[in-house]
Amino acid sequence: QVQLVESGGGLVQAGGSLRLSCAASGSIFSINAMNWYRQGPGKQREWAAGITPDGFTTYAGSVKGRFTISRDDAKNTVYLQMNSLKPEDTAVYYCNALGRGDYWGQGTQVTVSS
Repeated sequence: QVQLVESGGGLVQAGGSLRLSCAASGSIFSINAMNWYRQGPGKQREWAAGITPDGFTTYAGSVKGRFTISRDDAKNTVYLQMNSLKPEDTAVYYCNALGRGDYWGQGTQVTVSS
């Protein structure tokens, strides 16, 4: 089992920045990749960014160039640095770990005001 706890969400004005954190615990050796997903109001959950154990990163087109995913293996934590935020980035952001299972955190709310 893997447990994921997100933090760092909040209210920010358009153009601002936030950094989300996802702390992993449990059977972290079994994790193959970490992802951030988001679900805006009235929308389906969508994938935003991913990172592999060797640090390879990928991004959805809607966040590429503005968001940066990174990892600190010493802290068992994955980050999502979000810059140049837009109102359409408003969503609950979820951390996801893929390994022997598919694990999710509880989510953290990000609200971007115009």
